[in-house]
Amino acid sequence: MRTHHWHPLLTSLRRRPWLLLLAAIALVVPAALAVPASGAAAGCSVTYTDNPWSGGYTAQIHVTNLGAPLSSWQVAWTYAGDQQVTSAWNAQVTQTGKQVVAASLAYNGTLGAGASTDFGLQGTWHTADPAPAAFTLNGTACDGSTTPPTTPPTTPTTPPTTPPTTPPAGCAGAAICSGFEDQAGSAPSGDWQAAAPDCQGTGTVAVDSTVAHTGTKSLRVDGRAGYCNHAFAVSTRDLSGVGPVVYLRMWVRHTTALPASHVAFVSMPDASQNGRALRIGGQNGALQWNRESDDATLPAQSPAGVALSTPLPVNRWVCLRFMVDTSAPRLDTWLDDQQVPGLHVDGVPTQDVDQQWLSRTTPPRPTALRLGWESYATGDDTLWFDDVAVGSSPIGC
Repeated sequence: MRTHHWHPLLTSLRRRPWLLLLAAIALVVPAALAVPASGAAAGCSVTYTDNPWSGGYTAQIHVTNLGAPLSSWQVAWTYAGDQQVTSAWNAQVTQTGKQVVAASLAYNGTLGAGASTDFGLQGTWHTADPAPAAFTLNGTACDGSTTPPTTPPTTPTTPPTTPPTTPPAGCAGAAICSGFEDQAGSAPSGDWQAAAPDCQGTGTVAVDSTVAHTGTKSLRVDGRAGYCNHAFAVSTRDLSGVGPVVYLRMWVRHTTALPASHVAFVSMPDASQNGRALRIGGQNGALQWNRESDDATLPAQSPAGVALSTPLPVNRWVCLRFMVDTSAPRLDTWLDDQQVPGLHVDGVPTQDVDQQWLSRTTPPRPTALRLGWESYATGDDTLWFDDVAVGSSPIGC
């Protein structure tokens, strides 16, 4: 994954490309005229995060408006390589030669002062796929600077009434709010117990006093490969009364890229599946949800579906958040506060994402939380978990 920020105080970061094991399927979108943008941006910044593989890529674009509020927006850039956009989400994207324009849709055109929006796209390339070098928002260069208005406002500025898009990070009062600082020994105790829910292998779970996201302790899992090799720390807290929407936030760090075969590192007994697990893990190198009762995955394990997910970065702490609605077919997932398009369920079936997931009409009802590792083929990994929270209100990073 490569993340590029266009801001005078930030430099470009380049990370190792994600090598997908499956070839990408191009989803051709008919060309359309861009929707005219309303309002001139007085400043903006852009973060472009791409997940490339041989012949294809996805990109997530995060745009911040540093100027006056906009009622609609257009983001434009020019590719230096031979990239060709084939599909997009949260924006209407058109391409002419190397020039690309992404226009807002009816539901996300409003962009207040200081507000941000996200959209994404998928595409192909043949000889080169360098990230774009510059962006504009409604014709204004996104270099992180602002242009003051020529006429000062004549009326006081009204504070924004829209709540922040990023929820608060505190978790006081949540059903689970644990940084593992209360753990006295090397074996999980008190509110956390080591367990192998279905079958036990050679994996181990321990409290680690040498690696932590905050404080001095974390939960360490040495996961081992092999069919049905389970090692988990199980919270003793009952989550049956959390909701109707269940929110989870945790920080996770691991050492080995997610394998091609199915693995899981979060497992939640689900009352709607008669106690079988609702799981978060990986397959084909990318994050996925898995429903144990029918082995449904989110996204679908097709090349296009997998491309809409993202790898779990290695050797650094990342913030994983999700929400599960227990009263409606809604589910969402964020990694470092960026929504993962392939791990989003809004009740409307989307090709290669959630058709099979929505085949079950009863929403999930998680009753407990297990953190660890389960493998069904290849996949050794060492993971650390810290600052874990579960509650009925959104919990930020």
